[in-house]
Amino acid sequence: MRADIGPIEHRIRIQNLSHGEIWIPMQESFRFAWQVASNENLREMYIDKGAGEPTKIGTHDVDVPVGYQWKGMSSTYAIDAPPREIIPWMMVEQQQTEAGWYAGIEFSGRTRMTLQRNAERLYGEIGLNPEPGPFRTRLEPQETFETPTIFLGACTGGADGLGNVLRPWVRTVLMNPVTWKNPDFPMLVNNSWGSGMEVNETIAKRMIRDSAELGLEMFHLDAGWFLGVGDWTPDPKKFANGLAVISDYAHAHGLKFGLWVNWAEAGVDTNPGALNVFNPSTRDWLVADVPANWKPDPFVGRTVDLGVPAVREYAEREVQRIVRDDRLDMLEHDGYVVAKSCVRTDHPHAPGAYASTVLKEVSGVDLPIQASSTDVSYHSVRSYYDIYSQLRRTHPDLLLEICDNGGRMVDFGSAAHGDYFSITDSYDPLSNRQAFFDASHVLPAAMLEDYEMKWPTPRIENFLYMLRSGMMGWTTIMQDTTAWTAQQHAVAKEEFATYKKYLRPLIRNADLYHISPRPDGVHWDGMEYFHPADGQGVVYAFRGSVAAENSHTFHLRGLSAAKYYQLQFHDHTNPDRIVSGRDLMQKGLPVHLSLPISSELIFLHEEKNRWLRKS
Repeated sequence: MRADIGPIEHRIRIQNLSHGEIWIPMQESFRFAWQVASNENLREMYIDKGAGEPTKIGTHDVDVPVGYQWKGMSSTYAIDAPPREIIPWMMVEQQQTEAGWYAGIEFSGRTRMTLQRNAERLYGEIGLNPEPGPFRTRLEPQETFETPTIFLGACTGGADGLGNVLRPWVRTVLMNPVTWKNPDFPMLVNNSWGSGMEVNETIAKRMIRDSAELGLEMFHLDAGWFLGVGDWTPDPKKFANGLAVISDYAHAHGLKFGLWVNWAEAGVDTNPGALNVFNPSTRDWLVADVPANWKPDPFVGRTVDLGVPAVREYAEREVQRIVRDDRLDMLEHDGYVVAKSCVRTDHPHAPGAYASTVLKEVSGVDLPIQASSTDVSYHSVRSYYDIYSQLRRTHPDLLLEICDNGGRMVDFGSAAHGDYFSITDSYDPLSNRQAFFDASHVLPAAMLEDYEMKWPTPRIENFLYMLRSGMMGWTTIMQDTTAWTAQQHAVAKEEFATYKKYLRPLIRNADLYHISPRPDGVHWDGMEYFHPADGQGVVYAFRGSVAAENSHTFHLRGLSAAKYYQLQFHDHTNPDRIVSGRDLMQKGLPVHLSLPISSELIFLHEEKNRWLRKS
């Protein structure tokens, strides 16, 4: 065990001690067969990835009767069509006692979890995805194969009881300790995608100045800055002085500087150092050839296979160069860093049976899955981890954002090699709250990034609703803040100050409780943070669109029934008051908001010297 709390970990290591090459079949990380009584009422919980947009259900809580069969899959290519890929984790508990067990996989490649029940047993498998089979992988002499590490633990208190143990474990065991020592993590960020691909030096500097005025903490330069896909140098028409001057300008205004790069994809640029799909010396690095008339999308090209040693060495040099030359504080990777499939027969992975090495599609997304695909992703992920581990050794203070076309790479392996996730590719308030509701069951809230795009806000209450929907974890504004009205600008500045002084410490350290059903935008929803040692907490309350629902009662959790708590309504929508923990948990916290699509922050402060008398 690597921590005093949380689950145990398990993996299998196989070394080829012979003098010749060998091929090994599928090796499951873990198989189980628990004995259960046929009349025992069980339920399973599993969570969809946010991917392009959150699914309708998101957090699944289902009965597990005799005859139950379930399969959950994860990869870096989570498509939006059903069945949606899952965050690779599941929980099974007794319905009456809310006691049970949970398991997850610390790997970003193609993995699978299964669960089945008969009259006497609950059994399943966890590990690499064996479909379509047969899986096999090559081991050279003295080479080692490791199954993905799994973790397994017991739980009580339902999903939130589990989460309040698992999230600190992820933070302690998987997350970068250097990152967590920074009290300004998670951060408030302004992202240039509010100007789209049109961003240039003038726009960037204007955004930096306004970010500093608002009290934001990082300027994040998104896609649009580069010369071409695979040519990760600044476009001289937009950034004639390079990006280092933008970094310096951000630093001079008290901001950190982050950069979007799709560094594992090639294009058609022919400048020195560019990764060109038609270059004979690097063409075999691609997962497949492209037609002679092929062109990349504006920021998506042909994926390279990181599992090839030469490709891994190139990628490591390239990301090191970008971080060094552009003076980055944060590097965001996007696109398909980990190959899904590959047609090549001379790469380290097992060969597939593709009819042609030339495929017409652009990004590699539609390469068909074959028996070799899990082995392709296995080698690619191992190289990806090596690249980022080396990057952290060289730049220990560098922040790493995991973005794979939105929330498609939200997993525990990524949590061990990055610092925070983009959790969905939909940026409206409801999608942000839904994706956060789902992922926050198992991952630290500080790691969960919501992007806040421009959204209709005719009233200031709607504006606050939009802001707060993305302010429960890592917050990134993806709007042109200079277009905000004077009132919006002032309100946002005050809200960001509240985040830094009051909300961020709770997001970092407090227990988290899902005190409402999953948000639907129609009815009320809410989230509670509470830190029992400090006696401090906050409730995020959101009113939906129903005109008749002016009030709602939230039943809080995690408080001391015998103590009193002072309630402070941040927007003064309700009178402040002092209430016992017992009443807040049993009778609930009533909140009244006059307008639909509005919100409130209710802060809780323990009355240290006041106790509820025993009746």
